[in-house]
Amino acid sequence: MSAAAARMPHDPNMLGRQRVVRGGGHGDGHDSGHGHHEATGHGEGGPASKRVTVAYGFWIFLLSDIIMFSGFFAAYAVLAKASAGGPTGAQLFEPLRVAEETGLLLVSSFTCGLAGVATQAKNRFWTQMALLATGLLGFAFMVLEIQEFVGLIARGAGPNRSAFLSSFFAVVGCHGLHVTAGLLWLGTMMAQLQVKGFRDDICRRLLCFNLFWHALDIIWVGLFTVVYLMGMGA
Repeated sequence: MSAAAARMPHDPNMLGRQRVVRGGGHGDGHDSGHGHHEATGHGEGGPASKRVTVAYGFWIFLLSDIIMFSGFFAAYAVLAKASAGGPTGAQLFEPLRVAEETGLLLVSSFTCGLAGVATQAKNRFWTQMALLATGLLGFAFMVLEIQEFVGLIARGAGPNRSAFLSSFFAVVGCHGLHVTAGLLWLGTMMAQLQVKGFRDDICRRLLCFNLFWHALDIIWVGLFTVVYLMGMGA
């Protein structure tokens, strides 16, 4: 017997484990199944990248935010006709202003998507330009919304006039606060990108901002439909 043969293991279980590790899917069904599902936490069988886990955690935050907005939507649906003899949505809402607000926010969603594409290409100039366009469009949206609120209050249709107006100011104002927070976040990200470049943590934050801004656009589409369109139709 040669020295190499003498050094080979005689344990059949050890030989079986070696076949699973080396053979992968070439063993029988039982062994290949166990070899496929045993992850040691290293290499391809290990945990997901930080980019994936950060995005997953941020999605959980967005879903909790959407649940909060669902409560505001439900309150508005219940109180939409409780005008207490005061003005209704059909008398107060201005279709042209609402259309302008919607157009601005939808276009800002497009430019935000362009910023994401430029980020993947590591093009700092176009990323900054797309983020700047997103911020300007979002700022114009907020100017129109603030003008709407000021005009309603000046006409005696403030949030204390009726339950309908209280719910209207609550749901639309909550969305406006989110847009304002998004604009502050956007300015911070532009400054960080200019100073630090496309570091991994900066790219992850830009990804989260994209998710946040697109979620605000989706919520606005719901507001536009349930609050404004249905309100003007009524």
